[in-house]
Amino acid sequence: MSREIVSVSNLIKIYPGGVKGADGVTFTVRTGEIFGLIGPNGAGKTTVLRIIATVLQPSSGKVIVAGYDAVSEANMVRKVISYLPEDAGAYKYLTGLEFLRFIAKLYSHRESDVEKMVEEGIQISGLGERLNDKIKSYSKGMLRRLLVARTLMVNPILAILDEPTSGLDVVNAIEVRNTIKSYAKKKGVTILMSSHNMLEVEYLCDRVGIIYRGKILAEGEPKSLMELYDAQNLEEVFIKLVRGITQ
Repeated sequence: MSREIVSVSNLIKIYPGGVKGADGVTFTVRTGEIFGLIGPNGAGKTTVLRIIATVLQPSSGKVIVAGYDAVSEANMVRKVISYLPEDAGAYKYLTGLEFLRFIAKLYSHRESDVEKMVEEGIQISGLGERLNDKIKSYSKGMLRRLLVARTLMVNPILAILDEPTSGLDVVNAIEVRNTIKSYAKKKGVTILMSSHNMLEVEYLCDRVGIIYRGKILAEGEPKSLMELYDAQNLEEVFIKLVRGITQ
């Protein structure tokens, strides 16, 4: 039985003005799985991920990551996670290789560890000789592949990816998805990701949590949810769940 790496219990986040970004969110992420938090824009996905990543403080509720409390032991949580925000960027005047080495040195002062991480990053990115070029010359797809590489190469206990293929064309999105899936399988790293693309999550994730208006409507394996709600895909599951709320 795999243990829980993430445990989120009755998480609530109220923003100024009374807007609820998270409204009683509860779910778990198990060791070695890819868990997808899915829902439309504004559903609360980014709020939840930012709280887990210790970027935001919750209004109430509890978040445990690898045995550490995300509020009272935030520094310990930061040591075991790697977080890729949706709007992440990179230093455009560095080459891709220089950027990977810069990130690696933030995680270790041992040159052998740094080189190991960089080599891992080179493999994950799949950018080849383009890593010798300045990041300012990269396409959006290339930049995203570099950022996914820097997130995974440090071999975190938990990798948090917020909309990892946001804004990418089909070809680049597929490449990023395949990179995430193959790396997770190869290394056994636990991945928590968000996406508004439910078909993408259906392909990538072992289990999913469907979130809407800050609430988790359903949680489980994609296939099981589709069977439970007599649906062809997760988009149909979502529509049926939301319809049940709004009718």
